[in-house]
Amino acid sequence: MYCKNCGKEIGENAYCPHCGTAQTQAEQTEPTTNQQQYTAPNQQYAAPVDNGGFGWGLLGCCIPLVGLILFLVWKNEKPKTAKAVGMGALISVICSILFYFFSAVLGLGIGLIGL
Repeated sequence: MYCKNCGKEIGENAYCPHCGTAQTQAEQTEPTTNQQQYTAPNQQYAAPVDNGGFGWGLLGCCIPLVGLILFLVWKNEKPKTAKAVGMGALISVICSILFYFFSAVLGLGIGLIGL
């Protein structure tokens, strides 16, 4: 459900916790489409699509800095998508650390055998 005044998502409250506007039963309808829309006085809002797609996770994995930035920007607005891009970035960083660790161990092993 969305507030008729500010457009933020609210629960089954009689008043919006964000702006304090009273809600009526006639205006408390649940949107049915993926691009949910509601109207406020002289304004029209569209709720952001938040599907947490694989492509965002792949982007975060390929470019971890972009993944971190997008996670921080979207963590409140699009939590599912932010989680996907953040997990991609985290997986990339962990894989990089493991790769460098095993490369160092392998290099030391080869160096010790060569002596």
